[in-house]
Amino acid sequence: MKSLLERIAAIVLVLFSIPFAFLPLAFSRRLGRLLGAAVHFLWRSRRKIAIENIKLACKSGGLAISSNPASLARENMENLGESFAEMVKIYAGFGRKIMENVRIEGIDNFLHAIAQNKGIISITGHCGNWELMAIACGLQIKTSSVVARRQNNVYIDAMVERMRTRYGNKVIYKKGALRQIMSVLRGNGSVGILMDQAVSKDEGYVVDFLGRGAWTTKMPALLARKTGAAVLPVFIRREGTGHVIMISPQIRLSDAEGEQAVIDDTISFTSSIEDYVKKWPQEWLWIHKRWKRVLPDDNPVKKSSQEK
Repeated sequence: MKSLLERIAAIVLVLFSIPFAFLPLAFSRRLGRLLGAAVHFLWRSRRKIAIENIKLACKSGGLAISSNPASLARENMENLGESFAEMVKIYAGFGRKIMENVRIEGIDNFLHAIAQNKGIISITGHCGNWELMAIACGLQIKTSSVVARRQNNVYIDAMVERMRTRYGNKVIYKKGALRQIMSVLRGNGSVGILMDQAVSKDEGYVVDFLGRGAWTTKMPALLARKTGAAVLPVFIRREGTGHVIMISPQIRLSDAEGEQAVIDDTISFTSSIEDYVKKWPQEWLWIHKRWKRVLPDDNPVKKSSQEK
């Protein structure tokens, strides 16, 4: 019964996606934004989460915005709808114009890092059209492996994987990912990790994020220290009718020792995501429960004195 329902859901998604695939790009994007606005209106629970997250980030001093939280939450969902339309076109094979209008800044930072011959860990978050970012970087610079979790629906999962790997990238699923990631890095490959989702207590630390403590993965810091891989913040944002990918310089790892070094690095990596959200708050995934599982006595970890 479950398999049948999943198959039906996948078929409905395909049928629903057809207009986005075949309409001219400009119309498809407008339709995507209308879809985002509709989802924002109808999905009350997620709308509430987004608005509350924005309000608390502003109250804590972690975010300053010119618009009100409700308007920002709506714009954010409209951007997600537009991203959905773009990815449908790419999946259907009609995304050439989208990918041609992606400009990459900081390619030299990537080339300098890859020349070290120890692999690259690209840290990013659910910012802008992050799926497009991975594909565009693979086409314009170097194919990479992206760390992801499987979709609950096996048929939709297969479609998403096909989209992600269509132009040469590979997917590493979180379950049992460590060995595969290490192998890619030792082969001087590139691995993309989204590190802005809440993790369990044994997977990370409570790190200050937009003025509030949030459980944050320590995996990128552990990997960087184990392999010597370069860590590059990589993000994408909308610019007019196109996109800009920003590759920042390699992050210098902490001089501290032991666990404190991992803490310092995790804070540094998280700061790059925080900086992005402060500059382009409409592009980040506010509907995610980023600050869940944090208890009142879970104080954010601090950097060592030499890293402050």
